Amino acid sequence: MTRLIYLANVRLPTEKAHGLQIVQNCEAFAQCGIQTELWVANRFNTPTMRSVDDVYEYYGVQANFRLRRLFTLDLLPIVPDRSDGVAKFIFALQMLTFALVAFFACWWTTADIFYSRDVRLLALLSLIKPRSQLAYEAHQLAQSGISRALQRWVLGRVGTLIATTPPLRADLLALLGADAPAYAYLTEHSLVAHDGFRATRFADLPTKADARAQVGWDASAYVVGYVGRLHTMKMGKGVDTLLEALLQVEGVTLALVGGPDDMAEELRAYWIAHGLPAARFLYMGQVPPSRVPLYLRAFDVCVMPLPFNPHFAYHASPLKLFEYMAAGRAVIATDLPSWADVVRDGENALLVPPSDVGALAEAVRRLQDASVRDRLAQVAHAEAFAHYTWRARAERILTAIHAQTEA
Repeated sequence: MTRLIYLANVRLPTEKAHGLQIVQNCEAFAQCGIQTELWVANRFNTPTMRSVDDVYEYYGVQANFRLRRLFTLDLLPIVPDRSDGVAKFIFALQMLTFALVAFFACWWTTADIFYSRDVRLLALLSLIKPRSQLAYEAHQLAQSGISRALQRWVLGRVGTLIATTPPLRADLLALLGADAPAYAYLTEHSLVAHDGFRATRFADLPTKADARAQVGWDASAYVVGYVGRLHTMKMGKGVDTLLEALLQVEGVTLALVGGPDDMAEELRAYWIAHGLPAARFLYMGQVPPSRVPLYLRAFDVCVMPLPFNPHFAYHASPLKLFEYMAAGRAVIATDLPSWADVVRDGENALLVPPSDVGALAEAVRRLQDASVRDRLAQVAHAEAFAHYTWRARAERILTAIHAQTEA
């Protein structure tokens, strides 16, 4: 049986989407008949996440893959000085120790595939493992000179490149350079694999009325919702634009499922300060992944209002987009190249220009028509289950990996 080891320098469990993405990918690899192991850093966690007894249960996945925690030197929680310089040093130390421990653990381990997002670790593994065994799942283009040089070096040494968007794949191949010895090889042995969703999480979902009854929301409200963190990598995710748009639409209820609490409280205060009822601002905070589909079903409209910046515009493949589609709810998304191959304006979603409050408000008004909502939602739902399950994604990735090992 093929053995795959997924190496990830992450807290697990985590309130961030990448934890869910990684865990569901490992489950999908195992469902494809692959002996799968997830090796993560044994890092300090938040009090909420430390209370989780069973990672598999928390994420709602099968325990069909092995979870192993590797030692890492994580000093951030015990160092009182949290200045940027100190925090960066401590985080760099943590990353380095994890990479070294994982390197030596892999040295003595036999596997067919070593799979990671981490260029530092892949750079080390390329010194001891053949190209055919290394798979790099890229989620971003490195920005700094040193990081970009390291990413370029890794691209020249891995067997398979999995990019999460078409523009990211193009940018990574351009970074490697057409004159690089590995360029032709990687062009052939690379693929685009958007993020996705777990099909069983979105099977047999309740009706909107039942979902509203379970979460305690007004059955007659027009609910426009957003799920996920309100910021990532110190970047806002456009929820402020969504709030400004809803100020222009009568009779709308805003629902936020995610965090952090302090940002949500600022948004709530702004909402109330503009004369809108507190009862129409629904904030649920961080909820277990297993309950996210329930809240999505309680929405009328799901919004992904990401602003334009290089990461969102070209390299981001948000989990929420595919879960929105799988939930059978109408989607409003920013019109960005990252997901131009997934959503089409007026066919399976409504697309609006980035940070355009007026256009977003108009899209929300348009979807007050239930017939328009239902038409878009039905198409999106069908396409999600046809193309964007984690199982389908895993099968495409494994096909690409096996193709290069047989070449």
